[in-house]
Amino acid sequence: MSRLKVLIFDWDGTLVDSIMRIIEAMHVAADTCGVPRCTDDAVRAIIGLAMPQAYDVLYPDADDAELKQRFIRTYSDTYIRLEEQPSEFYPGVMDALDDYRSAGYQLAVATGKSRRGLHRVLSGHKMLDYFDITRCADETRSKPDPLMLHEILKHCAATPEQAIMVGDSPFDLRMANNANVPGIAVSYGAQPLSVLHKEQPILAIDHFSELTAWLQQQPNTLLTGA
Repeated sequence: MSRLKVLIFDWDGTLVDSIMRIIEAMHVAADTCGVPRCTDDAVRAIIGLAMPQAYDVLYPDADDAELKQRFIRTYSDTYIRLEEQPSEFYPGVMDALDDYRSAGYQLAVATGKSRRGLHRVLSGHKMLDYFDITRCADETRSKPDPLMLHEILKHCAATPEQAIMVGDSPFDLRMANNANVPGIAVSYGAQPLSVLHKEQPILAIDHFSELTAWLQQQPNTLLTGA
């Protein structure tokens, strides 16, 4: 692997503990719109997709475009209400991100959230200028299409071998594979490692601190403490 310079992260379920809020907002949207609730596991399975694609997966036989838009709006409004106090970062995440940035890594976010949604949570955490670049599903193509990773790499002047993609869903890792970017799976988010291993990540971690330990072992690492 070439010397790493760009660390790319999914948001929900990778950096922040927001999975249960997503599930709750999806259930509220289903109840409000008069469509059957999907199981928690079914909702977990679409986390990472843009909402239009997620709806199509959850309700493949639905053909009412107006209902679909109402569902998406209701989900969004409910999630905004639930996120008045932004979801907390998983243990160790912020300290690690600060260390990575101080060491000289470029940091990026590649998320299925909308730009409005990501802006809101970054603002809530006072991190609007924290990342080198962020890309959202409504301004490019939804995962697992590799376009948002291509755009991040272009902005950072990096090759795929100089980056990693860290995520908690198969869509994150499939996007990484489609972009030839090494993928790293986390076990504490939307999907268990038994599901994520099918996408052949180069590393699977149970705690965010394990990423730091791995980075310290890489050739020409930017981190001290190797």
